[in-house]
Amino acid sequence: MYGFYRIAAAVPRLHLANPGRNLDEILPLVEEAVERDTAALVFPELSLTGYTASDLFFQERLYEAQNEAMRRLLEATARVPTLLAVGIALRVADRLYNCAAVAQHGKILGIVPKSYLPNKREFYEKRQFTGGRDIVRESVNYLDEEIPFGVDLLFGDGEDLLLGVELCEDLWAVTPPSNHMASNGANVILNLSASNELVGKADYRSELVRTQSARLLCAYAYASSGTGESTTDTVFGGDCMIAEYGSMLARGERFLRKSQLITADVDLQRLRGLRLAESAYGDARRKKVRILSLAAVPRPRELERFVDPRPFVPGNPDERERRCEEITLIQAHALARRMEHARIERAVLGISGGLDSTLALLATVRAFEIMERDPRGILAVTMPGFGTSERTHRNALSLCKSLGVELREISIKELSLREFEAIGHDPELHDVTYENVQARQRTALLMNLANKENGLVVGTGDLSEIALGWCTYNGDHMSMYALNAGIPKTLVRYLVEHYAQLHPELAPILQDILATPVSPELLPADKEGAITQETEEIVGPYELHDFFLYHFVKYGAPPTKILYLAKHAFEGRYDEGTIRRWLGVFLRRFFSQQFKRSCMPDGPKVGTVSLSPRADWRMPSDAQVEEWIGELEKR
Repeated sequence: MYGFYRIAAAVPRLHLANPGRNLDEILPLVEEAVERDTAALVFPELSLTGYTASDLFFQERLYEAQNEAMRRLLEATARVPTLLAVGIALRVADRLYNCAAVAQHGKILGIVPKSYLPNKREFYEKRQFTGGRDIVRESVNYLDEEIPFGVDLLFGDGEDLLLGVELCEDLWAVTPPSNHMASNGANVILNLSASNELVGKADYRSELVRTQSARLLCAYAYASSGTGESTTDTVFGGDCMIAEYGSMLARGERFLRKSQLITADVDLQRLRGLRLAESAYGDARRKKVRILSLAAVPRPRELERFVDPRPFVPGNPDERERRCEEITLIQAHALARRMEHARIERAVLGISGGLDSTLALLATVRAFEIMERDPRGILAVTMPGFGTSERTHRNALSLCKSLGVELREISIKELSLREFEAIGHDPELHDVTYENVQARQRTALLMNLANKENGLVVGTGDLSEIALGWCTYNGDHMSMYALNAGIPKTLVRYLVEHYAQLHPELAPILQDILATPVSPELLPADKEGAITQETEEIVGPYELHDFFLYHFVKYGAPPTKILYLAKHAFEGRYDEGTIRRWLGVFLRRFFSQQFKRSCMPDGPKVGTVSLSPRADWRMPSDAQVEEWIGELEKR
C-alpha cells in the first residue's frame, strides 16, 4: 500500500538468566505485533538470556536453555509472517558471539553478529564475546539447520522492504555497519540494544537514532533492555523508539516494569524518492552483501501514521516561532547581500495590502535594519487598479506609514485604458487580457522607477503561486530579486503573524491583512468597494496545493498516493471528490506553467522545496501531464 510498512520495537519484561520465562514474555508481544499487521519486530539485545548475565554466558546450562527457548519460539511462530529479530548468544568455532537471529514463519533466515563490542567503563563485553566484523564463514549450523551468518546480510521482501540489522554499540561506532547496509539499499534498520541509563544519556541516544535515520535516509527501529537487567552497577530503562528520516515517529516509556510494544508506519516509497534525488547517497561506497528473501510480510490495512496537512509549517508553536525567525533572517540577509553587491541604494516594491507584498515589505525593512539604513530608502508603491478594494488600499497605506518607508501612489487605470486602446481591447471585456495588462503595467512602473531611483525591484510572489503559475508572465512573475520565492502560502501567513508578535504596534493592521481574502484584485470591485475575485475560489485552497506540492516535489509521490495521503490529512475538512478535483488542477497547472519557472528571477531558498531552475527543480517546459492525470482518473 504505497510503500507503507508497520515496524515494531518491543521491550519484554525480563527475567535475568531465565530463557524459558523470557520466552513467555516474548510470545504475547509477537502475537500483538501480528494482530497489528506488523512487518518487522525487533527485541532487545540478548533478549532470551538478558544482557547482564556476565560470566554465566560461559555456562553450558544457560546456553542450552537459551537454545531450547529459541526452538520453542520457532515452533510457536511457524505461522507468523512477521519478521522477528531476537537477541541470542551463539557459539561458533569455540568463540561466543552476541547475535541477532532473524526469523520468519518459524525459520531462522540469517544470523547477524555484533560488529563492535564495548570494553570500557561499565562495559566489559569482550570478556565474554568476540566481535563479528572479521567473520570469514558464510553460514553456521544452529539448531540443526545451516543458516547464513555474517554482518553482510540484508533481508528483502522483493517489493519495497530491504532490512538490515545491527546491535547496540554498532550504532555508536565511528562507522556503523548500518552505513554500509543503507548504501546497499537497506531502508529499514533494526537495532537490538542494551543501553544503560545515565543522566542525559536518553536524550543523546534518541538523537543518535534520529540523526542516523536522517543520514541514511531510512527508518530505524531500536529496542533496548528493560528494568529486569541486573542493577549491580548499572540500570537499564527499556528505551525503544522508531525514527524515519530524522523524525521520531514513536517512542516508548522508560522504566516500565511490564512489557511494552510500540509501532509506527514507515513510508519506504518516500525514502526511495529521497534517495534517488540525493547525489551523496548515490555516491556512497558499497560493500558486497547477501540479500536473503523474505516471504510476504503483513502490510497495514489502515494507515496509523500522522499525515501533516501543513507539511511546510511546524506544528509545535515554539518550533514554528523559531522557524519563522530563521526565515526572516534568511530573507533579510539575502536581500542585504544582493543590494550591497549591486551597490543599490533603494528597494522598490509594489504594495497591495495583501499577504505576499506585506511579507516582502516587512522582510525588506528588516534588511535595511541589518544594513543600518534609513527605512525611507524603501520606496513602496501602491498602484490602484480597477479591482483594488478599499480594504486592501487602506491597509497598504497604513502599513507603509507605520513602517516609516517612502510611499507613492500611482494609479494604473488611465495607463491601462491607454493600453487597451493601443491594442484594440474592449475594456468591458474582463478576460485574461484585461487582467494581464494591469499586472504588466504595475511591473513596468516598478522597473522604471527602480532605474530612476537606482533601486532594486523586490518581487513579492510566493512559492505556491510559482508552483501554480498564478502570476502574469513578465508581469508580477518578474522582479530583480524574488524575496518570497521559497515560501509557500501556508507559511506566509505564519510569518506575517510572527512579525505581528514582534511588533505589537503593527498587529491591528497585520491581523486585518491576514483576515483579507487572497486576491489579485484585477477584476472590478463591487459597489461597496469590496473584493469580487478570490484566488482560492478559482484555483483551489492553498493548503491543499501546498500539500500536493510538498509530496509531488519532495519525493516524487504519484497522484494516487498524494490523494490517499490527503484524504487522511484533511479528513473531515475535504471529501475525496474535492481533493481529487483540486489535485487535477494542481497537476495541470504545474506542468503547463513550467515555462514561467524556467526564467524566474533569483531568490533565496528557505526550505527543502524550491522551484528555481538554478536550485531544486529542472523540468522541460513542454512535458506532458497525461500520465499523471491518467493515473489519478483511473482510481
